[in-house]
Amino acid sequence: MTPPARTVERPDVAVRRARFAVAVLFFTNGALFANLIPRYPAIKSELGLSNAEFGFAVAAFPLGALIAGLAAGMLIRRFRSSRVAVVSTMLTAVGLILAGIAPSWAALAAGIFLAGAMDSITDVAQNSHGLRVQRLYKRSILNSFHAVWSIGAVTGGLLGAAAAQLDIPRGQHLIVSAVTFSLFALYSYRFLLAGPEPLEPEAAAPAPHTAGTPARSAGRWAKWLVLGALVVIAASGAVVEDAGASWSAIYLSDALGASALVAGLGFIALQGMQFIGRLLGDGLVDRFGQRAVARTGGAIVFLGMGTALAFPSIPGTVVGFGLAGFGVATLIPAAMHAADELPGFRAGTGLTIVAWLLRLGFLFSPPIIGAIADLSQLRYGLLLVPVAGLLVVFFAPVLATRVRRRAADAAPADDADLSATPTTAS
Repeated sequence: MTPPARTVERPDVAVRRARFAVAVLFFTNGALFANLIPRYPAIKSELGLSNAEFGFAVAAFPLGALIAGLAAGMLIRRFRSSRVAVVSTMLTAVGLILAGIAPSWAALAAGIFLAGAMDSITDVAQNSHGLRVQRLYKRSILNSFHAVWSIGAVTGGLLGAAAAQLDIPRGQHLIVSAVTFSLFALYSYRFLLAGPEPLEPEAAAPAPHTAGTPARSAGRWAKWLVLGALVVIAASGAVVEDAGASWSAIYLSDALGASALVAGLGFIALQGMQFIGRLLGDGLVDRFGQRAVARTGGAIVFLGMGTALAFPSIPGTVVGFGLAGFGVATLIPAAMHAADELPGFRAGTGLTIVAWLLRLGFLFSPPIIGAIADLSQLRYGLLLVPVAGLLVVFFAPVLATRVRRRAADAAPADDADLSATPTTAS
């Protein structure tokens, strides 16, 4: 006798509205910073910066994130993730305006530093709230939020590229962008979940068991080893994203001779393909598990960007950045989710640590690539991207596989890890 199909409970209106509101926050966060990226070549040229100097200025973003990021958990517990996400979004916009109109290297670094500090708090707050909503949905939806972030980044990148091509003054362009997207964030607040942050998120929705996570059997230090591997996976994704954000326009413009509009296509391709990967990500994760998806993604990054750098051309480079974006689409959401559900940590601590330390990828990547570029060519500095893909392939085993069928279930056993969590997560 075939058991009856299990029905999926539809979330109530308030939860669906909260999902929409979190998506607006992610869209806003992606669009704000992306508006500045196509203006990088002009900023670098006008300030007379070398590749290394520009790389160190851009590294102020993750430096600010590292300094401020650990405060996110405390702020969220005290003021709620909804309030923290909205306020920090508006302060991020202020930093980006300051960076865009900076008259010197120091002013550029200071504006980027402020934006990075506030962005790190936004990042933790919006992901924390998104995970609250996901637990109420009782299935994976986190990748869809990051897909919306990619839509925002593509939108911001297109707006920035168009503004650069039309030679619109940066200050005017970035002020309009900051005000517009800050209003979006304010609008979303009324629909976010009410009430304080849950002390124990695991209690909200028990997750099915998954295979392949060593956290329970490896002893008391296992949680730190797993967390460290999750940081490497997330940081590798950050390295790839940063290469597209910080260097794609400069590489296409300076090394390959692309116009201002075409130079912005590398970043747009990365974010566009990342959006597609994240749009498909929840279904792929539910069907194949985080581990298989991450391994495949790392291989795509290695092969796609490696080929583009081996045979440089404008179309090939744009495609290479696109494949790199597709490959890393689910990495940061997977690492954040696994860290947030990792047992042995206070609520929000695992997520905060991963969101904080993944910024190391953003911190070290720009100056390393810039220094290599000054010593040789930017093309060789960008080899850090396929190396990041290999690291993902190596560390992917800490992520969960798909759910195994259980004969004792009255209804058909899950054929996918609905929460994409490790074995010991609940």
